[in-house]
Amino acid sequence: MMRKLMVAVLGATLSFGVVAPLSAATASKDQQEQQLLLKKKKQAAKLAAEKKKVAEAKAKQDALKKQQAQKLAVMKKKQQLASAGSAKKCKFLECLFGKREPRVTRNGSFFQTASFSASKSVAADRVTRQTVSWSEGKYAPGSIIVRTPERALYLVLDNGKALRYSVGVGREGFQWSGSSTIGSKQEWPGWTPPKVMIEREAAKGHILPAYMPGGPENPLGARALYISGTMFRVHGTNNAASIGGAVSSGCIRMMNTDVIDLYDRVKLGSRIYVYQ
Repeated sequence: MMRKLMVAVLGATLSFGVVAPLSAATASKDQQEQQLLLKKKKQAAKLAAEKKKVAEAKAKQDALKKQQAQKLAVMKKKQQLASAGSAKKCKFLECLFGKREPRVTRNGSFFQTASFSASKSVAADRVTRQTVSWSEGKYAPGSIIVRTPERALYLVLDNGKALRYSVGVGREGFQWSGSSTIGSKQEWPGWTPPKVMIEREAAKGHILPAYMPGGPENPLGARALYISGTMFRVHGTNNAASIGGAVSSGCIRMMNTDVIDLYDRVKLGSRIYVYQ
């Protein structure tokens, strides 16, 4: 009996000695697996973050490229519109003021050289001025009379005479009549189109410059005499062929040599009468 008891105690002792180490080993292995799994998760999260960062950088770069492409397209479109507008403007100015003729040399007897400022020159036009008899005493000497149907401008002298100049007048629908005075005078005037003209022509698709500085290319020519109370003026031209026609938007147009001559003779405040 005692022997059996001792054998049982010994068996239990051996059994506890084996089970305890096995439990510790199992716990250690589970911990290592958890650490490995956690490490893999961290690595996977880091890799995902890096991929996301790369994707965001690429998306940002693509957006920047798209934005640059859009800006380039807008700039190109603006250039095309500007080019088209410039072409329209040039064609319209030819329509409004007449296409300029090629310069003719002095040997062609049509142009001679006239001074422009201190350092420039412009081809001046032929002289149309004539001295004629004048018997209409109701006009004081120094008065300007424009007869639209005749395409002529008269400057009344004080000896029963007048100077007659050939002019271009307003085209159909833009001719006018009235009387006023010469309010101001300007050499080589700049041209600022009236707002009503800019709006009227813009509605037709014509682009007018906001301002054109004075000079040989300016359609107002060498001189301008401004008619008080109106948007009209007596001015020169860069297109000699337009003189004698109904070509303007209401202004009275003269050869440059003629308008220079008139400019030097007319005083501020002189009366001007325009008849249709």
